[in-house]
Amino acid sequence: QVQLVESGGGLVQAGGSLRLSCAASGRTVSMYAMGWSRQAPGKERELVAVISSNGALTNYADSVKGRFTISRENNKNTVWLQMNNLKPEDTAVYYCNADQNYWNVFRAGQSDYWGQGTQVTVSS
Repeated sequence: QVQLVESGGGLVQAGGSLRLSCAASGRTVSMYAMGWSRQAPGKERELVAVISSNGALTNYADSVKGRFTISRENNKNTVWLQMNNLKPEDTAVYYCNADQNYWNVFRAGQSDYWGQGTQVTVSS
């Protein structure tokens, strides 16, 4: 089992920044690809960003490329999502997720492990 706890969400004005954190515990977290997905009201859950177990490979949704950065530090069992130049359309619940298969994380919704989510609201 892997437990994931997100933090760092909140209310921010358009153009602002937030940094989400995901603290992982349980099995050897360094063996897992990690990612962030989001779900806005009335919409399907979508991938935001994914990072491989060793941090060498990342992928981003086209809508966040150049604005968001995913990173991890395995000795701290933590993954971050730095979000800059936020837009109202970024408003959603953001979920941290993990899977031993990178492509399961990439395909939002197929990870084995999920956090409870953290709300991000961007006002115009």
